[in-house]
Amino acid sequence: MKHGKKYNESAKLIEKGKLYDLEEAVEVAVKTGSAKFDETVEVHVRLGVDSRHADQQVRGAVVLPNGTGKTVRTLVLTKGDKADAAKEAGADFVGAEDLVAKIQNENWLDFDVVIASPDMMGMVGRLGKVLGPRGLMPSPKAGTVTPDVAKAVTEAKAGKIEYRLDKTNIIHCPIGRVSFGADKVKENLEAVMSAIVKAKPAATKGQYIKSCVLATTMGPGVKLNVARFGN
Repeated sequence: MKHGKKYNESAKLIEKGKLYDLEEAVEVAVKTGSAKFDETVEVHVRLGVDSRHADQQVRGAVVLPNGTGKTVRTLVLTKGDKADAAKEAGADFVGAEDLVAKIQNENWLDFDVVIASPDMMGMVGRLGKVLGPRGLMPSPKAGTVTPDVAKAVTEAKAGKIEYRLDKTNIIHCPIGRVSFGADKVKENLEAVMSAIVKAKPAATKGQYIKSCVLATTMGPGVKLNVARFGN
């Protein structure tokens, strides 16, 4: 695969085959962000589990100490007092049947996070085919199906992200922007890794965290030494 000049220049900052300590990995990753826009820094964590088995699923949510650097648009599906509370908390869109119909009939998707109160789940279930493939379906594990919708809105706005295994047993998470600088990205990375380690399924055998790579949107990957995560 051919890469551009900027990518190749960034790749020179990374020592081939080296497993970097967390602090150095973050510093190098941030330096590789050379695009004209403020690149997102992502972490890609390969786990020693099998996502095909229900008892080896790894999924949850964590509030990044320094946020994601992204303005999050929240949609809350609820009624009555909870709807008022969601609006007060700063939700961008609040409704019930009206918004469910809008998503179904107009393929409306101008939001980043969907939060629902438990009493709405019968209705929300109809949106599975639309929201599911886009990773937007609310779930109790991610804290997006909850009676306290106001708290969920506040957390989403503050930089709460969901992490989950894909079919290849890898978790992909945004952990900030290049403009944050190494210290803030490092704090966010530590929060994500701590959450993933705590979410280790009891059925896991052998090494849990197989590999961990940091990369900016357009940059090359920096491999971390995963020994520190206590496999």
